[in-house]
Amino acid sequence: MNYKHILVALELSDDSKVLIEKASALAKTFEAEVSFVHIDGSHGEIYTELVDICTDGQEPPIKRTSVEQLQQLTGNVDFPLKHFLIGTGDLSDKLPNTIAEYGCDLLICGHHHDFWSTIISYSKHLIHNSPIDILVVPLEGQ
Repeated sequence: MNYKHILVALELSDDSKVLIEKASALAKTFEAEVSFVHIDGSHGEIYTELVDICTDGQEPPIKRTSVEQLQQLTGNVDFPLKHFLIGTGDLSDKLPNTIAEYGCDLLICGHHHDFWSTIISYSKHLIHNSPIDILVVPLEGQ
């Protein structure tokens, strides 16, 4: 499979660096474009649309401190970033439309190997709703 546009689901933790490294390696291998997506689900769906902080001039729909954390996590990427999508709600609900709109063909997400992730797996919802291939990267428990 030759991927052309990789979408990486980021969270506000250093674990996202592992996902960024995977995306970087795959992007170099396949000469693919890379986009990031972060959905803040802590307040529900405040805004239905995603904001692309690479191209949109509007204020992202999440806290400024969260945007700053994301920029710190992604500040040292060694590849051009096509889109950096930020929104609120549930990523698994937004996936099909986002993937279709931005032409992504691989989703990279993480999965924690801890007690809570055994009971409630967010990755399971992403897998169920994704119309494209998914690379689920194991992450250390917290």
